[in-house]
Amino acid sequence: MMKNKCLAGLACVLLLALTIESFAGPRQEIQDRKYFFKSANMHVTYSVFVPSTYDKSKETPLVMVLHGLGSRAAEIIRYPNLVEEAEKRGYILVAAEGINNHGWYGAYGKRGGNRKGDPENLGELSEQDVLNVLEIAQKEFNVDPKRTYLMGHSMGGSGTWHLGMKYPEKWAALAPLASAGTNHDYDMKKLKGELAVIVVHGVRDRLCPIGANRLKVANLKRHGVKHKYIEDPRGNHVNVAWENFPAIFEFFQENVKQDK
Repeated sequence: MMKNKCLAGLACVLLLALTIESFAGPRQEIQDRKYFFKSANMHVTYSVFVPSTYDKSKETPLVMVLHGLGSRAAEIIRYPNLVEEAEKRGYILVAAEGINNHGWYGAYGKRGGNRKGDPENLGELSEQDVLNVLEIAQKEFNVDPKRTYLMGHSMGGSGTWHLGMKYPEKWAALAPLASAGTNHDYDMKKLKGELAVIVVHGVRDRLCPIGANRLKVANLKRHGVKHKYIEDPRGNHVNVAWENFPAIFEFFQENVKQDK
């Protein structure tokens, strides 16, 4: 199974890359927070960046960001170039934890907890955590519902596909980056006219092979879903994310949810 194929390497590589990045120290404008998730009976962390241009009287675009396996919300929001692009373009960033660092955001169903201490319904709680954090942000900030986007890296990319397919009404566009493969044959035609998708994957990705996403892109094309595909010839599993943030945010800028 693709999930098992990616598990061991993903945690090591992502944690190594993010630990190196963290030596620069936390950026002051990023807020690492927590809230009490009643259904899980625990406090769950999440991270927020608000651009300096934010004006509560004006609707502001928001990007929900999902981390990879073995990573954390506080780490992905500090990826190189991410805050810089959000600040430059005036976007709020919200990074969800998904309960823990291996919940898969529901991409493998409601269960999925196979480690000591995991709740039996880890997948369900991981998915709900993303929705909870989105709701928290929408209550606190003046978020533009027509410019709310979902982006995830690796395991977070799988979560992006899953949550984008399940809740297409919530997002203007999706950005799965180097997403780990799933066994789902997504019904892409339901996305036509609902949202746009930008898929990013590196040719040099040895952890999550590119083939699964090539098939997904072919399905998007077959069903007439508005999309863009970046197959980065220099991209590996990790750098393909931050090297392509400018193009991803440009895609977001171009895609606003339309009234039906």
